[in-house]
Amino acid sequence: MTTRRKFLQTAGLAGAAGLAAPAVHAQSTIKWRMQTYAGAALAEHVVKPAIDSFNKIAGDQMQIELYYADQLVPTGELFRAMQQGTIDAVQSDDDSMASPTEVTVFGGYFPFASRYSLDVPVLFNQYGLNEIWDAEYSKVGVKHISAGSWDPCHFATKDPINSLADLKGKRVFTFPTAGRFLSQFGVVPVTLPWEDIEVAVQTGELDGIAWSGITEDYTVGWADVTNYFLTNNISGAWIGHFFANQDRWNEVPPHLQELLKVCMEQSHYYRQWWYWGGEAALRVNGTKMQLTSIPDAEWEQVEAAAQTFWEEIAAESETKAKVVEIFRQYNADMQKAGRPYRYG
Repeated sequence: MTTRRKFLQTAGLAGAAGLAAPAVHAQSTIKWRMQTYAGAALAEHVVKPAIDSFNKIAGDQMQIELYYADQLVPTGELFRAMQQGTIDAVQSDDDSMASPTEVTVFGGYFPFASRYSLDVPVLFNQYGLNEIWDAEYSKVGVKHISAGSWDPCHFATKDPINSLADLKGKRVFTFPTAGRFLSQFGVVPVTLPWEDIEVAVQTGELDGIAWSGITEDYTVGWADVTNYFLTNNISGAWIGHFFANQDRWNEVPPHLQELLKVCMEQSHYYRQWWYWGGEAALRVNGTKMQLTSIPDAEWEQVEAAAQTFWEEIAAESETKAKVVEIFRQYNADMQKAGRPYRYG
């Protein structure tokens, strides 16, 4: 058996002969803290499976501790906390985490930018949005890892919505940009911590929610405190992302960077079918919410207003104008492609 003395003698001879002695390292586990925009019940679907898979595969090379909405910092402070290195990674839309970039307004629900969930990955991977997001976040010390789609944006309300007039005066929890758009129809946007929404509806502080589709309404408990679900939506899919502090990202070996990307892509795929199937199944089989609709002819006013809103946003900067033009081109292409890409 080789003794420690013998090993050191052999290593010394190897060094004297110009040979590299074997290096012995105790490799420490890379540890990240990631916070999601989602509360615990929703995170079980939108992020936890991917992080669990990553941790299982990465083993003692790297582990990610997952935190839910507002656990470490308020959602509105997520960007700054990540940029400063207080937390290492974030799952959120740009809008909710108050990102100081030119693309922030397009995160979450930019009205009528998408009709279906598959529109989002196509826009990012085939129409150039990935490159724009990468450039914007590189300027502020953040790595944009991956973009994906979530659910559409519908109203869940205590009282029925059957016309645009029914929206007037309704106090609604929604995203900053969606609220800015909807306010022209009399909606009163309200910002509250995610975990407080259910109680706020129960106490009358809120009249409704325009933050999700019906899958989330049932998953997180909002279907228990609202009575009606409006089938019209202002967006076919929420645009969300995975981000990381750029320095923390650079410290991760390439093979673990690749594993992170793969697991995040798996997360995007999971949501594609979970939301798509859930939206339909709960409309058909759900027993907690009654479906209502605003007539198409009246809803066209909202779609027309979205085009004006796009023009206002495009006028704010060159980058915003570029993104809006991509949305315009994409939607025109889908319209020309016809069914099943667009109907009517």
